[in-house]
Amino acid sequence: MAANLVQSVDWLAIAPPTIAAVVGLVVLVADLFVGENKKTPLGWLSVAGLAAATLMLLPLLDGDRSTFCLTGDADVCSYTADRFTLVIQLLVLGGALLVALLSVTALKDADKKLPEGEYWFLLLSSAAGAALLPASRDLATLIVALEVASLPAFALVGIRHGDRKSSEAALKFFLSSVTATAVGLMGISFVYASTGTLYLTQVADRIQHVDGQLHTLAQTGVVLTLVGFAFKTAAVPFHFWVPDTYVGAPLPIAAYLSVVGKAVGFSGLILVTVVALPSYADVWGPALAVLAALTMTVGNLGALRQQATRAYSAVRLLAWSSVGQAGYLLVPIAGAAYSGDAEHSVGSTVAYALMYAAVNLGAFAVAALVGRTKAANRITDYRGLYASNPLAALLLAFFLLCLAGLPPGIIGLFAKVTVFSAAVDAGLGWLAVVMAVNVVIALFYYLQWTTLLFRAPEGEPTAHRIPAPLTAALALTGVLGIALSGAPQLVLRFTDTGLF
Repeated sequence: MAANLVQSVDWLAIAPPTIAAVVGLVVLVADLFVGENKKTPLGWLSVAGLAAATLMLLPLLDGDRSTFCLTGDADVCSYTADRFTLVIQLLVLGGALLVALLSVTALKDADKKLPEGEYWFLLLSSAAGAALLPASRDLATLIVALEVASLPAFALVGIRHGDRKSSEAALKFFLSSVTATAVGLMGISFVYASTGTLYLTQVADRIQHVDGQLHTLAQTGVVLTLVGFAFKTAAVPFHFWVPDTYVGAPLPIAAYLSVVGKAVGFSGLILVTVVALPSYADVWGPALAVLAALTMTVGNLGALRQQATRAYSAVRLLAWSSVGQAGYLLVPIAGAAYSGDAEHSVGSTVAYALMYAAVNLGAFAVAALVGRTKAANRITDYRGLYASNPLAALLLAFFLLCLAGLPPGIIGLFAKVTVFSAAVDAGLGWLAVVMAVNVVIALFYYLQWTTLLFRAPEGEPTAHRIPAPLTAALALTGVLGIALSGAPQLVLRFTDTGLF
């Protein structure tokens, strides 16, 4: 029994997710005592809380820290704040902070149609779970963090009371995610039954020496666990919920799911495959390679099929684009199964995720700006944006070119080359070819949208007044994208994951 007792808590190590969770509780309680017309400070309190949680990553840069470790073995811990953890937490908390800035404006524009207190509590709770997940080093904590990140997100998608589109989106998201959780939990229970441990490092060691009678059980557990996380990453064929969910959710929440939701799924997938199951690389490597090829192809073809005049076509295009981008993110993880340097492969995925987060949130910020005057948010609504708001048009063009991987979006080109080289280095030449074809397909719809921004507007240009929170979100994403395009090599240095 003594070996199962845990050591004292390292509060500094767990500060980032803890601050987000505590501020969420403060907002929930404060909401009970604040009048209906005085809830705006709750939003700014949430923004401050996420900013504080993000800043608490700085003291953790001086070295790896672990807590909730077994007293009998200090190297076996449930929570580890290493370089991989800090990079993903920066992505998650920084992304949530930008979404919070978008949300301040969205809630004000909603004119009390969205419950503000509940909204902020759910967003902070989901962000806390998302920040906990990359630090999780046992399967139980991993699943708990995954559900803490996911459950509030269901409610956020369907938070518009009486909105049929919102309710349908929440239901699709809920059913897909619950199915993923059930499948993943069954897989994890099989892995636990065959290894007798939940700690990732111990699973990696013991699963290689499973008793012959339990070998089939272990294999089944590995496959089911992979299927569960494939759902969470919106990989094809588990992507069906994405377009309708993004359209039905408030736009800041669609942005949140596109970035933070993906970070949660991919960080969990990396921990399960590369850390816990390296000996089963011959199983998950080919499976993820096929999933990557299918996901990027279906996502880009779905985006290509969007009709510019259809209601919400801009959001739908970003939704299908995010599915295609998920395929690119899967490539280096698959490559880790074949590469002699798995850490470098994982670093490629993390580097791509950082680039994608900055520019995709920027694209959603411009979509939120246009959506304030054009509720249907069609792609055709962006025609002549340069005439009415030159800065917003230039920023959106830059973000789209980054996603396409074209100059001046150097960071997008750099990230794609990094992923491409990871596939080639791993000997996955066929996957590199599939990726190259998909990049060409994506060029068409990204450039088509970009050129529309600079065409002559139909009728009088619509002026877009930019509120301060939305201005801050656009400025932050723009500065980050431009700075990374100026020095893209910094991304790979920063994403030296330190997982091994």
